[in-house]
Amino acid sequence: MSKKQGKGHTPIGTGLGGGLVRQVQQMQENMLRAQEALANETLEITAGGGAVRIVITGDQRIVSITILPEAVDPDDVQMLQDMLVVAMNAALDQSRALAAERLQAVTGGLNIPGLT
Repeated sequence: MSKKQGKGHTPIGTGLGGGLVRQVQQMQENMLRAQEALANETLEITAGGGAVRIVITGDQRIVSITILPEAVDPDDVQMLQDMLVVAMNAALDQSRALAAERLQAVTGGLNIPGLT
């Protein structure tokens, strides 16, 4: 047995609700495109006056880490470790900021948890 739709019932995808569904679908498609674009964007961050250089993508993937030979002092490993931590944190911060900026353009400023 099937139920008959009562008067005033609008199936999903039509009427006022359909417009909203289409908008959400369009936003999802735009989000996917923005996320794919972020994966292809890179940022270059340096620390220690350029002694450490990190290249990171907009989706927080480390592409490369370059350390100048003169930054490697076996008697001061702590300094190199500190420069790496500073560079990594700066790279992650800048990558997250780039992602938030790009995704905000797609969401129109809506705060959607879990997107960045």
